[in-house]
Formats: sequence, structure tokens, C-alpha cells
Amino acid sequence: MVSRISAHNVADAGQLAARALPRPIRDYLEGGADDEWTLRRNSAAFDEWMLCQNTLVDVSQIDASTELAGFRSSLPLLLSPTGMSQLFHRSGELAVARAAGEAGVPYGVSTMATTSMEKIAETGCQRFFQLYLFRDRGLTSALLERAAASGYGAICLTTDTNVAGNRERDRRSGFVMPPRFTIRSLASFVAHPRWLGGFMRNRSFRLANVIDHVGDLGSGSSVIDYVNQQFDRSVNWKDVEWLRSRWPGKLIIKGAMLPGDCVRAVASGADAIFVSNHGGRQLDGTAAPIDYIPAIRDRIQASAQLIVDGGIRRGTHILKAIALGADGCSIGRPYLYGLAAGGRVGVAHILGIFRAEVERGMALMGKTKIGDIGMNDINHLSELREAFLRRRGRG
Repeated sequence: MVSRISAHNVADAGQLAARALPRPIRDYLEGGADDEWTLRRNSAAFDEWMLCQNTLVDVSQIDASTELAGFRSSLPLLLSPTGMSQLFHRSGELAVARAAGEAGVPYGVSTMATTSMEKIAETGCQRFFQLYLFRDRGLTSALLERAAASGYGAICLTTDTNVAGNRERDRRSGFVMPPRFTIRSLASFVAHPRWLGGFMRNRSFRLANVIDHVGDLGSGSSVIDYVNQQFDRSVNWKDVEWLRSRWPGKLIIKGAMLPGDCVRAVASGADAIFVSNHGGRQLDGTAAPIDYIPAIRDRIQASAQLIVDGGIRRGTHILKAIALGADGCSIGRPYLYGLAAGGRVGVAHILGIFRAEVERGMALMGKTKIGDIGMNDINHLSELREAFLRRRGRG
């Protein structure tokens, strides 16, 4: 049995995923909105920050575990909710859940999952459920009740999808749901027989968490159409308070980035905030989540946890985020690369890469616990440049 995929880092896994997926599916996974400036910025922003390397510290024992959103995680890392995981590998969400459970990392289950929240709960992994405030509040309430009954530890409300972003890659490649072959895309699908075999065994790509609620939609409609019609442009902070009053567990707000919005999130009852621009898939031209972390932490102090969601490709990215004031990070595309490349084994391999990079980075920084990392452990490039200019001026 294969126990790993041939990837030394997340970028390697991305290349394996690209080879495993037909172009329309690959573009859906990789794409962002408009010119994809924000998509690129999410990772590039980390390059502006430098970790401090303390020496002659006993680092024989490293503990990278921490508490995030009420979960005890073996790493300062969560798996972000991502929709329709069976698009990338026939094992879908169950493979991700099992790998997350084995690694001791909490998994965010999407409303748009192709496996029901109840089936995923059977894996026993630590889990939270991602939710939209739909126009049909009956659907939203039903999902809340099912999440509670299935032992989900938190609800993660996505707030940045009142309308879908302009994803031009999908339009060029002809991506639709469920996937359909066109003259333009047929050759790419046929060239990936392993993916095609999985697709032929599950051609419906059911949105398993909503299909039972939908009922008879009539001819010419689909569950995807129904869900798209349910996105509500009128959602506001009063709706968050409505959700808070109906959910007794931890509440995560995903999609707030401006410090003022994060203050409102705390006032509305959020326990944690995913500082996120939806992986660059919504509004192009926004800053990266990491850009906002120091200012948000200054505003909210210790009143809620901050999770950087976007652009995480290295364990050192996680350490930089923590030094700037975050409590941890979350990943989406990286674990989907692993899923596409090797199913459950691939996801486990990605989590192993992050574990090795975080623990090695901590040792080289002279840090033995996540809680020991703080603002004195990071510098912005501009600080060193300014220090040099001041010294030259004195000369």
C-alpha cells in the first residue's frame, strides 16, 4: 500500500494535483477572481516578514499543539471548509476527515459537501460545520439542528459570499456543476482516466447536506441552482445575532478582514474570526489576510481568536502569522492538492509536511511552545531597511 505521495512541499503537491485533474476541475481549484491579484498577494505578503532566529536555546522538546476555536489541535492549523471535495478525488470529504482525525487537526465541513455531515461525523474527527445564512431560514435552522445532533463543536459562518466572484478561469474552461463534457473540454477529461473513472461512479455530485431539504424542484432545475438562488444579499449583523441566539456552541465568523468588522463580529458573539478573503475568489484587489492581523489584534485584544485563512503554503507562514498576533491558520487548497494527488494518503502527507515545517521552524527560532511566539519574533523588511538608512545617515 502506498503510504505517501511524492511531494516535498505544498508546491510539489500542487503539481501532482495539476497532473491528476482535468483542466476545468484544475482551474476551479486554482482560480481566483478577476486578474487574481489578491490570490497571488495572499501568499506573497508573507515574504515581507522575517522571523527572528534565537540561538543557544534548548529545543530538544517541541510542542506545536494549541487550542483553536474550542478544539485541541496538534498544530496551530485548521482545515478550512471546501465545497464538493469529490470533484478532486472520489473519496472526497471522508478521506479528508479521516486524515484530519489521524493528525489531530480539526476539519471544517462545508454546507456544499458531497458527503453528509452525519456520515463525516462517523469518522470521529474533530469537526466544525460551515454555514451560510440562506434566504430560506428554515434550511439554515435545519442545518444547525443537524450539526448539533451530529456533535459538531462549532459553527463557521461564511460572510463574504452574498454574490459569487468573477472567476474567469471557470468561464474559459466551461466549468459547470455537475461537470459536463463539452467539445472544448472533452479531450482533457478523457486524458485523465483515473479521475474520469471516479466521476462515472458518482455522476450526480450531490450536495448531500441540502438535497433532502430541497424536495421537488421541477424540471430544468438542480440543487446547485437552488443553492445559488439562496444566497442572501440582505444579510447583516442582526442576522449574526440571530444565529448566535440559536447556536449554543462556539461561533466562528469567516470572511471579516477590516478591523472594524472584526470588532462587530466580537460584539455579535463570535468566539473566533477567520480573517479571510475567500482564497482570493471573491473581491479582487483586497489586501491579504496577513496584512490585517496586527491592526485587528490591536483592536480586539484577547476577546476572540484570529485564524489566518488564505495563502498558507509553508509552516513558516503559520509561525509568521502567530508572531503577528494570530492564534493559528487554516488551509484549503493545500489539502485539496493532497486529496487530488492521493486521496486520504495525500491529505495525510500534506499535514505531515506542515507538521515537520512548523516543528523545524520552531526549533530554529528557539521556541518550544506555540505560546512562546510573539511580536518580538518577527520584523518587517522595512524595519531593517530603515535601520540601515539611519546608520548610514549617522556615518
